[in-house]
Order: sequence, then C-alpha cells, then structure tokens
Amino acid sequence: MMRKLAVIGAGSWGTALAIACAPKAEQVGLWAREANVAEGVNRERRNPVFLPDCPIPENVTAHSDFERCLDGADLVLFVPPSHAMRQIAQYAKPWLHPGQLLVSATKGLEENTHLRMSQVIRESLPEAFSSRLAVLSGPSFAREVALGEPAALVVASNSEEVATAAQERLSGSNLRLYTNRDEVGVELGASVKNVIAIAAGVCTGLGLGSNTLAALITRGLAEITRLAMAYGAKPATLAGLSGMGDLVLTCNGALSRNRTLGIELASGRALPEILGGMSMVAEGVKTTFAALELARERAVEMPITAQMADLLAGRKSASEALRELMERSLKAE
Repeated sequence: MMRKLAVIGAGSWGTALAIACAPKAEQVGLWAREANVAEGVNRERRNPVFLPDCPIPENVTAHSDFERCLDGADLVLFVPPSHAMRQIAQYAKPWLHPGQLLVSATKGLEENTHLRMSQVIRESLPEAFSSRLAVLSGPSFAREVALGEPAALVVASNSEEVATAAQERLSGSNLRLYTNRDEVGVELGASVKNVIAIAAGVCTGLGLGSNTLAALITRGLAEITRLAMAYGAKPATLAGLSGMGDLVLTCNGALSRNRTLGIELASGRALPEILGGMSMVAEGVKTTFAALELARERAVEMPITAQMADLLAGRKSASEALRELMERSLKAE
C-alpha cells in the first residue's frame, strides 16, 4: 500500500480517481484550484461542483496549495484540463522529487504546440523526472468510476518498470489496469477520440441511426490510427482500451461531454453558447484543431476531423459537414 497518493486536479475525473484509488493508499491528497471545491470536499465528503452525488472516503483530504498536497506522496496523478497542464506542472515542480512516480491521466493535446500531455510534463519538469512518467487512459466515465463500477484502463510508459509500478499501485477491486509501452498510441487515441465523439453527437442530433454511427466509429478509428502510426504508434494500441474501447464509450455514452456538444451543434446552437453552459471541459474542441495540425505535418488524411473543424469554426452547418463526408471521392477501404 502506498503511504500517500497525490491527485492534482479536482475536476470530475481527478475526483473519481481519488475515490477509486483511496483503498490503495493510507492518505490521498486532492489538489483543487478552487478553494470552495477543496472546502466542500473536506466538509461534505463530496465534490460539490463536479461529482456532488459520489461519496468521498475519509482518507481523502483536499488542498488548495501544492506543498501540503504533494508532501510525502509516493505517486502523483496529474489530472488538470489539457490547457492548464503546463502551468500546473510548473507550479507543482518545487514540491516534486525524482523518486516519485508521475502519471498523467489527462486526455488532450496542448492547443498551440500540439504536444501530448506527457510531452508537456517532460518539458515542464527537470530531466530527472522524464524516466519516472506514465500515462493513464481507457474507457472511463468519471461518475461510474467514482460509484465503484468496474473499469479497465491502460497505463503506458516508455519504461516497462514504471508502467508495472503504476499498475501495481493503482489497480484495485474495481479498477483493472493493463500495461503498455506505447505512450504515443495511448495518448493520441485518448485525445482524438473526443473529436469523433463530437461527430457522433452530430449524427445523433440529426436523428440518424445505428448504421451511420457504426460507420462513423469505424472510419473514425481508421483516421485516428493513421495519425498515431505517422508519429510512431503501434496499430495494436489503437485496437485496445485507449483506442477502440474509449472511442466506443465516448461515441455512445450519454455521459460524454463531447457527444453532448455535437448534439447541441446539430440543433443549430452556436459553439460559444454551448460552451458557456457547460460546467466541465469538452476537450474535443481544442483537440480538433490540434489534431488537424498534426495531420498536416505528416500529410495524414483525416476527413472527419477536418469536417468537425469546419463545423466548430462556424464555416459549415452539421448537415453540410455530413453531406461532404458522404460525397467524398470513392476509394478502397
């Protein structure tokens, strides 16, 4: 058992991981940017903003400062939104030490650099931390994990030793982790599936049925795999939990924020209006444009992602984007 686990980020996913992994540690520190969230967790034993109906174990203590949260931690889970990862890692740096295991559980790409989260963390911390880093991903709605429903995830690292250590420390009765050495494939699969989930929501919002959704998921996986392989990923990774598994969940599940956003776009609502009404981040919006830039750098064709970029930018309607996908030049599978 770990003496202490630190979770950086008290959104829905960070809170869910703190709850699910609490039996694996004597203490769990949960860092929250918002003081009212930290106070609510400690007072009510619930996250009042992000997971109000999920009880939080007594050994989880929320903090608004990094020093107390990270003090004595054996393993540090980074779970902020992707746009905040660089800043958060830099803020936490003075209280980290190279003996800790670091695990990124954030799905997304940095907006301007198009870097994966593991790359952002490595750029933000001294070289000594690079070999102690892993990434965690897979099909996992936060609320279901927080309520103790069984889930299977993948933890990937360039170091098999680090992946195995993270697997052993975080796996539990309701959380089963598999190891992988393909950080690139795991992170790109986890990120770009959010783009396809927006498209799935568009299909649902337009009243389309199972045939369309099955085609979208299959072709979406094809373009995610093309992109990931262009950056050195293994195709088998994209057929696994962080690829097909997460894609199926996010495209079909009612709890998917990106799918919900797509449904709203299909109804004709403007993107700023939709985002203004969401309390949690829909990572697929910024990831769409970042993924498209990555695709252009390696001359990878990503037609679904390209159409979602046009839709999100207001250049096309949902029905126009779908029609252009269907009317593309014919080719072999």
